[in-house]
Amino acid sequence: MAALQFPCTIFTTQNRMDDYSAKDMRCGDLTEAQLKTHYHLVDVSTRANPYTLTKITPFNQPQSMFYGSRGEGEKITRQQCAAILFDEFRLLSRLFSVYGPYNHLIEKMIGHMQNGNGKPFRNISLDRALKDHILYDSSRNSTRLLLENVLKNSINWEQQYIPTDKKDALRAAILQGKLPKFDRFQDNFNGMGITVHDTWATHITIKSLQIDNNRYHAVLHYKVQDHFGLDVDDISKFKFNQFRFFRIWFVLQRFNQFSFKPFMTNIEATIEISGERNDDQK
Repeated sequence: MAALQFPCTIFTTQNRMDDYSAKDMRCGDLTEAQLKTHYHLVDVSTRANPYTLTKITPFNQPQSMFYGSRGEGEKITRQQCAAILFDEFRLLSRLFSVYGPYNHLIEKMIGHMQNGNGKPFRNISLDRALKDHILYDSSRNSTRLLLENVLKNSINWEQQYIPTDKKDALRAAILQGKLPKFDRFQDNFNGMGITVHDTWATHITIKSLQIDNNRYHAVLHYKVQDHFGLDVDDISKFKFNQFRFFRIWFVLQRFNQFSFKPFMTNIEATIEISGERNDDQK
């Protein structure tokens, strides 16, 4: 039996990398009438009206006791309105990134949406968050721990290699677990839940494998991609629509008068695992 050659990609999700046709990657495709009628996005911002391009003051805010006493608000340009909405977008993001080493990321990513023109986004803090997630997940759903166990059982210890027909077993081990996602309780407050939360695509590769007598040492590489964008299913859910943060985000992305591009968030982590031959194989 032939030996598995490294690096070897042992797992890929059905969702593909760099899928710009995904629903949450659309932008500038909805009209004012659609936003208001289908998604109930009438009250978007407390600072500027994206439809009339006017500043909002206590005198032209419907909830205010002063509403209507001074007529319409000050007219502004589309660019000025977008800048005001992005500032409010950043301010509201602090509700979801209260503490921790990643709470600065959401403002960086909002700035990237504002100025990056859809270019992919990388940040060392995202890579560190992924690596920590993988290393500190000690649950039975941990892909790292599942791979540790299956790797030692896949090795031909006498000839010191992994046969190619064991590749399916390695993939099956990952399918038994849970891919690293930032949907834990702490991610609601540490900045990762709002920046990444779920993920779109994941590739897991064994970069190298060293077998010495009754021990092995492997280097694994996780490549994860998410989309910083909203689809219509997101904004149709009450848990998103109730927050002004998401209403502003959706309008900036999907309103045909703004059309700010969503982008790919690329995250990578390299970890090492090791194990020893089972006692019953000695």
